Amino acid sequence: MSLQSSLRVQRKPLRLDDEVRFLRSWIEKPLHVGAVMPSSRMLARAMAEYVDPHDTAAVIELGPGTGAITNGLIHRGVDPARLVLVEYNPSFCALLKERYPQATVVQGDAYSLRDTLRHALKAPASAIVSGLPLVTKPMAVRLKLLREALALALPGAPFVQFTYSVAPPIPKSLPGVKAHASERIWLNLPPARVWVYRKGEAPSSRPSARA
Repeated sequence: MSLQSSLRVQRKPLRLDDEVRFLRSWIEKPLHVGAVMPSSRMLARAMAEYVDPHDTAAVIELGPGTGAITNGLIHRGVDPARLVLVEYNPSFCALLKERYPQATVVQGDAYSLRDTLRHALKAPASAIVSGLPLVTKPMAVRLKLLREALALALPGAPFVQFTYSVAPPIPKSLPGVKAHASERIWLNLPPARVWVYRKGEAPSSRPSARA
């Protein structure tokens, strides 16, 4: 399937079935899913703004669920063949493989990212985009995830994470790491903010997400 054909497919709105799947998974395992509904298009677009669509290196997405943020990345212009989707839920994995046949779908634990991607990632990634419910995890687990993610990425690559919390999901004053936050995205339910972490250089001057 060509990139143009893939874009036409992904421009279709997410089906109501996706919300039902998300709600069912949240009821069964709320700490794994973290949200009652998929992310909004506004939030997905805000996260995708930090990913360079012209690069050729892999883009790792953590916790893609039904593909709301994945769609945002593809609409941004990211080639689906660059996507490495790490999803814990086997039902969501099956759905992702069907919707994004060019992407690499890895069923595994994103919180053990180095081991999960040991055989799936052939070269350093250009970005990591996370939809994981980080605030449900102890801070030590969050820091481990950030360290492992940045170690798998190119120098200066963004680790993009959204949160519903007022506080940053990972401290913004870590040694050797620069952090940047978008404006609050009020049209998401609940309202969210995007945080971007980079190792070794100041964050990009991307435009802040608008409400």
